Amino acid sequence: MSTPQTVQHYTARADEYAHHLGSLEATHPADRELIGRWASGVGGRIIDLGCGPGHWAAFLHQQGASVRGIDPVERFIDIAQRAHPEVEYDVGSVMELADGAANGIMAWYSLIHLEPTEMEPALRRCRSALVPGGSLLIGFFDGPAVEAFDHAVTTAHFWPVHELSALLETVGFSILETVQRHDEGSRPHAAIIAALP
Repeated sequence: MSTPQTVQHYTARADEYAHHLGSLEATHPADRELIGRWASGVGGRIIDLGCGPGHWAAFLHQQGASVRGIDPVERFIDIAQRAHPEVEYDVGSVMELADGAANGIMAWYSLIHLEPTEMEPALRRCRSALVPGGSLLIGFFDGPAVEAFDHAVTTAHFWPVHELSALLETVGFSILETVQRHDEGSRPHAAIIAALP
């Protein structure tokens, strides 16, 4: 479901993106705490879905997780492999995830470019890719309604926490935790931790 246009836009700006955002120093301490805490409870294989330049997968590896980074942008995978050779990275997208491939999937701002009608099929594929009891962590931009906005790279969508939570429940997840963060001067952030029975 990664459209050719989205891949094309990220390919064109992959080096710039990696330079400005592809390090842990560019991340928020609250995000590092949340992701680290989530990963410590997964207890198995983690897929960093839409891993970009690979810094979050490297962070998870440093935390002791068995992690694999996947991204549809080949240039990102090249950058990630060069910067973090200790981590496995592959070109791929959400709809290519194999059944039962992971105990945990992290989709950290990697589903924001999907059209709203594409979100449910993507979440169903995540559900199928997780083992029973598996966990999903999603990071996204919080908003009062599902609506498009001009992201720095290409069009993205806001999602209200309650609407994305309801969609996750529709496809079979239970919501374990929701987090919202509104930093002055930036778009509202949110995250959901969901799990399968």
